[in-house]
Amino acid sequence: MKLQEIADRVGGEIVGDPDIEITGVAGIREARPGDITFFANPRYEAHLRSTDASAIILSKNGVEAGSGRTLLISPNPYLAFLRVIELFAPRDYEKPRGIHATAVIGKNVTIGQSVTIGPHAVVEDDAAIGEGTRILPNSYVGFRARIGRDCLIYPNVTIREDSEIGDRVILHSGAVIGSDGFGFTKNGPRHMKIPQIGRVVIGDDVEIGANTTIDRATVGTTRIGKGTKIDNLVQIAHNAVVGENTIIVAQVGISGSTEIGDNVTLAGQAGIVGHIRIGDNVKVGAQAGVTKSVPPNTAVSGYPAREHSLSRKIYASITRLPDLIRRLAFLERRVNVLEGKPAGDPPIENGEEGDEE
Repeated sequence: MKLQEIADRVGGEIVGDPDIEITGVAGIREARPGDITFFANPRYEAHLRSTDASAIILSKNGVEAGSGRTLLISPNPYLAFLRVIELFAPRDYEKPRGIHATAVIGKNVTIGQSVTIGPHAVVEDDAAIGEGTRILPNSYVGFRARIGRDCLIYPNVTIREDSEIGDRVILHSGAVIGSDGFGFTKNGPRHMKIPQIGRVVIGDDVEIGANTTIDRATVGTTRIGKGTKIDNLVQIAHNAVVGENTIIVAQVGISGSTEIGDNVTLAGQAGIVGHIRIGDNVKVGAQAGVTKSVPPNTAVSGYPAREHSLSRKIYASITRLPDLIRRLAFLERRVNVLEGKPAGDPPIENGEEGDEE
């Protein structure tokens, strides 16, 4: 399409030829004539000058660097580029395809208009699926589950009974919504299972990554707030509550009955113990172990998690331990000599036993 048509669709001001024909999208290093690309990071300024792209999306701050090129000026170049991708690369499964002949649909199921239910998908009795939702092959929707409008359920997703999914939710392959919480009690030597009769409620505009599991509540609700984005391989335990617009990165584990506030970031492999609260706008560093509640508007890291600047100082001090041990041994020998005692063992030198620790 013409560059002017792209500008009309995604917004922005053209500098250069609005009639350039655009045939595709590409990254700034890979772009070829006919492609449109974007520039948002100053580290790529050299590529901005050398790219073969026919047009470049950038902000007003980058106009001077893009002098002599055809530009599409946008206040958010990356967002504009994502919208251009949607124009040029529509995905086949986004088209409504109806209900496949091999899909299994239970009794009293409510299905909205323009719904897709793919091959070998199963929708159990009394479930409801909102208008425009796409359920791709081999996925399972349990009894009385509710799925909102314009959702995308990738292949091999499991949505257990009584779960509730909001509008425009994306569930990636292997996600399990509403699995039993991990609850047992001792009866002599045996572990007796505690029935998990609660449910999961997921708000609007949530995205949940591949092989992420969200447990149903023992009683009550495990809740994920609207706009929250969850990466792959995350575990959220029973009765946890996650606020709105929170980011949870891969391999995070959240224990039961923990509350996560709004606009929180949990970096990769962070672990959160149960029955605590993480306040709004908190940032938890990668591999942090959070063992107690964290007040709002703070950043923590390390194990156990502490205020981030303190954790950095502690880590820096630990790296100096070998040198400090050698200095301490040297001072002990000096004191012993001054007091007329045996000098003791010599200080540990580089490469000797224990130095690596």
